[in-house]
Amino acid sequence: MSSSFGTDFRVTTFGESHCFGVGAIVDGVPAGLALTEEDLQPQLDRRRPGQSKVTTDRKEGDVVKILSGTENGLTLGTPIGLLVHNRDQRPGDYKEMSNVPRPSHADFTYQMKYGIRASSGGGRSSARETIARVAAGAIAEKILVERFGIEIVSWVSAAGDITAPDPDVLTISREQVDGNQVRCSDQAASEKMMAAIVAARDGQDSIGGVVSCVCRNVPAGLGEPVFDKLEAKLAHAMMSIPATKGFEIGSGFAGTELLGSQHNDPFVQKGERLGTMTNHSGGIQGGISNGEPLVFRIAFKPPATIGKAQQTATFEGDDAVLEAKGRHDPCVVPRAVPIVEGMAALVVLDLAMRQAGRSL
Repeated sequence: MSSSFGTDFRVTTFGESHCFGVGAIVDGVPAGLALTEEDLQPQLDRRRPGQSKVTTDRKEGDVVKILSGTENGLTLGTPIGLLVHNRDQRPGDYKEMSNVPRPSHADFTYQMKYGIRASSGGGRSSARETIARVAAGAIAEKILVERFGIEIVSWVSAAGDITAPDPDVLTISREQVDGNQVRCSDQAASEKMMAAIVAARDGQDSIGGVVSCVCRNVPAGLGEPVFDKLEAKLAHAMMSIPATKGFEIGSGFAGTELLGSQHNDPFVQKGERLGTMTNHSGGIQGGISNGEPLVFRIAFKPPATIGKAQQTATFEGDDAVLEAKGRHDPCVVPRAVPIVEGMAALVVLDLAMRQAGRSL
């Protein structure tokens, strides 16, 4: 199993949804960086369960502890150990599902691959694993802000069949995104999304959605063609998040409907640098950042675990009806926002460090 991500800035995560805790080992953090738990906790608070009526009611504080790699609030240049305890485990909720693989969940595939699996909560396939990504991503983001001035903001752009108008990616802020429980930048759309999510929850069902992201002030030159192109690394990172089903950057699939003359991004002088008039490329050309904002979107499927009765089969192939118990999000996208930001930070910092190494 591959539980590590990154090259120069490398993160290894550990833990299952109902074990003692989850965490990460972060290698490549430079020495002398001011770092405490207070730098990491805000993003974990945005990801944690039990925030609102549109999230799971599992009660977890998700308080992070730095176990190693710092002294007197400064990093030592050695691996950073991070741990978040699981406090509200209820493995008994999954007892009736031990012999019935949940439709569209990872129960069946993990069992087929390893011959064994964590019997409660999905184990490593659970979104609980993403706590470690968010904590590690918060470290990466702190470095990006302080050393490069890079800003990363994600927001919910669709839930079910409701799509919000595109915001101004140059000005959208996390304060604006967090202005409602759905984390949608448009208030009118957020109210419709909230109603759709609540309706799915009340019907013991779930809906999917789309999270959009912008990375601002990314310098030109990041990306390692041909196999480690910037968009390829972003796609790798985003598609490793649980429940993801699609990734597109810039114009995405809609760009296929344009002529080349419409889709091309003409160059223009922007102050002291050369930039582009439009950004259909999403800030990347030839796998390398061009200095424009990185703009991309990630599709999330409806959560697989639902309370509504489903006709399915046991591992032995016998007919069964499954009414899943446990506590699960009716829609994952509101809590996916900081996960997307964290994974984007890991990608951009790793490639920034690789680019900086070229000048040594």
